[in-house]
Amino acid sequence: MAVGETVQSFARAAAGPLKTFTDVLAVVYDKYVEEVKVSDLIYNALSGMLSGLDPHSAFMRPDEMRELTIDTTGRFGGLGIEISARDNYIFVVSPIDDTPAAAAGIQPGDYIVKINGKSTRGMSLMNAVDQLRGVEGTKVKLSIFRQGWNEPREMELTRAVIVVKTVKFKTLESGYGYIKISQFNAGTADALLAALKELKKAPGGLRGLVLDLRNDPGGLLDQSVQVADAFVDDGVIVSTRGRGPRQSFSIPAQPGGQGLGFPMVVLINAGSASASEIVAGCLQDHHRAVVVGERSFGKGSVQTIIPLADGSGLRLTTAKYYTPNGRDIQAHGIDPDFVVAGDQLAGLDQNQRRALLREQDLERHLQGGQEQPAAPEHGPNLPPEEGAAPTANPPAPVVTGDPQLDMGLQILKAWPAFTGAGAAH
Repeated sequence: MAVGETVQSFARAAAGPLKTFTDVLAVVYDKYVEEVKVSDLIYNALSGMLSGLDPHSAFMRPDEMRELTIDTTGRFGGLGIEISARDNYIFVVSPIDDTPAAAAGIQPGDYIVKINGKSTRGMSLMNAVDQLRGVEGTKVKLSIFRQGWNEPREMELTRAVIVVKTVKFKTLESGYGYIKISQFNAGTADALLAALKELKKAPGGLRGLVLDLRNDPGGLLDQSVQVADAFVDDGVIVSTRGRGPRQSFSIPAQPGGQGLGFPMVVLINAGSASASEIVAGCLQDHHRAVVVGERSFGKGSVQTIIPLADGSGLRLTTAKYYTPNGRDIQAHGIDPDFVVAGDQLAGLDQNQRRALLREQDLERHLQGGQEQPAAPEHGPNLPPEEGAAPTANPPAPVVTGDPQLDMGLQILKAWPAFTGAGAAH
């Protein structure tokens, strides 16, 4: 359908509802108990329109658009928490390493039920982000609820300048390297290449690599593509499919990646989402790496940022992405080749793990091709305003080291025995 025809069709379909909207706008503006700005009413309506689509679409006011720019540069003032919405509350996807949130012991799956004494029930993600961020040195009080607790617990955290160092690396043993990516921002791919260069120079070289994507909430698509491209030499990295040709395309690998010639293990868990799932799915489909850990979050959708004339903008879900083999991981996630439970969620059964963290549990999530029936509800079971504990408590986590990393290293060491060579195929 041509653009002109599309506009005319929309105008005809929207004529009645738009009149209702303007009628309601006029009534609220005229009769609400307090004077309100028309711009605030319209912004609130736009926020409701976008948030009603899916958990990741949103209308962003001008200040929120500026915050988005800060996010992608990897430097901001706040606590260092990646959040989402579930059960009409704010919950933690993952804390960012070396931040006040991580130091305070906040964990994936925690519910933030209050911020500075204000209930987060029904609070938008953007409103929550706005309240969590602030000037370095200022304090914010959080009320945190966690499965296994009898009641929410109060925490007071001090905001810091969060400079997200998204890539860390070290040598596990001679010849075996480890790279941790905490999220994908503007400098992630360059930092990964620098880490590979240093690991290759270490004593023993680089005979095997563990790439740790656990609790990585994602980030910029182009950075995830460049990271995956470092480890594959040909074929498709990721493809997207939307309603129009501009949203549907495949991204091919480029030859000459720096991360070739050695076996790999990728670690994932339920906090691995979006861009990290793109990398894990690509390396798994190309048989470039063995994936170890737990099924990932399952965010298989692509959001496009659309700036508007007044400085506001849209974060709109415009496509779903697919792994090189065409897998639709939306609301299902990446299944590891070797399932190994991590300590952070030890003691919880599989239904409790799914209910805590994954995309399929979010309200209005997009349906996926592999989606399974939702697990029984094990949410916070909070009363209407304050929050109370569930009646049954899961066993306390048992700290036994890092079994997922241990398994990854064992696989790398055994690789030559199974392949007859020390390189991935």
